[in-house]
Amino acid sequence: MPTTTARNGSVGPAAREGGISTQINLPWPKAIQIAMNSLKIRFWRSMITGAGIFLGIAFLCFSGIPLLIQYQHHAIRSDQATYRQIWLVIMALLVCTVGITNAMLMSVSERFREIGTMKCLGALDSLVMRLFVIEAMFMGAVASLAGWLLGILAAGLVHLIQGQQDITSSIVGQSLLICVVVGVVLTFIAAMLPARRASQMPPAAALRTEV
Repeated sequence: MPTTTARNGSVGPAAREGGISTQINLPWPKAIQIAMNSLKIRFWRSMITGAGIFLGIAFLCFSGIPLLIQYQHHAIRSDQATYRQIWLVIMALLVCTVGITNAMLMSVSERFREIGTMKCLGALDSLVMRLFVIEAMFMGAVASLAGWLLGILAAGLVHLIQGQQDITSSIVGQSLLICVVVGVVLTFIAAMLPARRASQMPPAAALRTEV
C-alpha cells in the first residue's frame, strides 16, 4: 500500500487507509482568511448566532456593574437580592451557550456538502474543526464587545438618572475584560461539539446528504 503524507509532513488518516493521496493542513493565517470569508458569505446567519451572546453579555455587564462597584468598595452584600442577581446572570449565560451550540449545529447541517467537498479534496479533520472554531470565536469576540458596549451604556444611563457617579474608569476596564473573556470562552465551549461533529463526518456521507 503506498504511503501518503499531509502537506505539513505528518501521516494523516487517509494515508493509513490508502485513500486520498494528499491531505491539506493550511497554516493559521490562511485558515483565518477562509473562516472570515465564510462569515461574510453567511452574514445574516452569523448575526443571528451572535445575537444570543450579544444579549447575554449585555445582561452580564448591566447586572455585574453593581457587583463590581460593591467589590471595589469592599462592600459586597450577601443578601437574597444579590444571590438572585448572580443566579439570573448565570442562567442567561447558560441559555446563550445552548443557543450558540444549536445555531452552530444548524450551520454544520447546512454545510454538509461543503464539508464533504473539502474532505474529498484532502482537508484534514483538524483543519475542518479549526475553521469552525475560528468562525465561532471571532463571532463571539465581536458580539461580546458589542454586548459590553450596550450593557455599560445602559448601566451608565441608569446610574446617571439615579444621580450616582460611581462607575469609574477601573470598573469600565474590568467589566470590558470580564465580558469579552467570558463571551469568547462560552462561544469556544459552545462551538466544540458542532466543530467536532463536522470534522468527523465521512466525506461520502456528507456529499450524499440532502439539506
